[in-house]
Amino acid sequence: MTGLITGSRVRLRPAAASDAARFEEILSHPEVARWWADAEEPVSAQVSYLLDPDEGTTTYAIEHDDVVVGIELAFEEADPQYRHAGIDIAVHPDWQGRGLGSDAIRTLAEHLFTTCGHHRLVIDPAADNEAAIRLYRSLGFRPVGTMRSYERGPDGSWHDGLLMDLLAEDLVPAAALAGS
Repeated sequence: MTGLITGSRVRLRPAAASDAARFEEILSHPEVARWWADAEEPVSAQVSYLLDPDEGTTTYAIEHDDVVVGIELAFEEADPQYRHAGIDIAVHPDWQGRGLGSDAIRTLAEHLFTTCGHHRLVIDPAADNEAAIRLYRSLGFRPVGTMRSYERGPDGSWHDGLLMDLLAEDLVPAAALAGS
């Protein structure tokens, strides 16, 4: 799953080594680190993983007007019995609230559905990340259930995650959101 993917307002391109400093800046911002920080791993290690992820994972730089405004990942489960994909996203707070995250998620979702042949996507925000959950719901994601003590936060304590999924037919068209 490589190559440039163009949305209405953003373009997604495979992450490159030249993105390291910007990715570190995004992940280090307190409003992003609140959800992405790892108690045991420095940001530089997270960035290293993003630039060289596991097989089946692709990291994209989210660009708007030639500026990297965020990071998006796609995880693909290839087992035919459970085939699906997952998405994760972080947008720098200076660029939030402009519809760029929504466009990035929709763009990658459409790509995963139409080009890669997936029928279902998952995303797993922190259960108390109300803004993210609201955004994902607006695109058609539905809550599946709460995963208790799912993820460790920056302070080392465990917190709940909300598993959400999206079937191809549930993706809200961009035109429907533009009118709301």
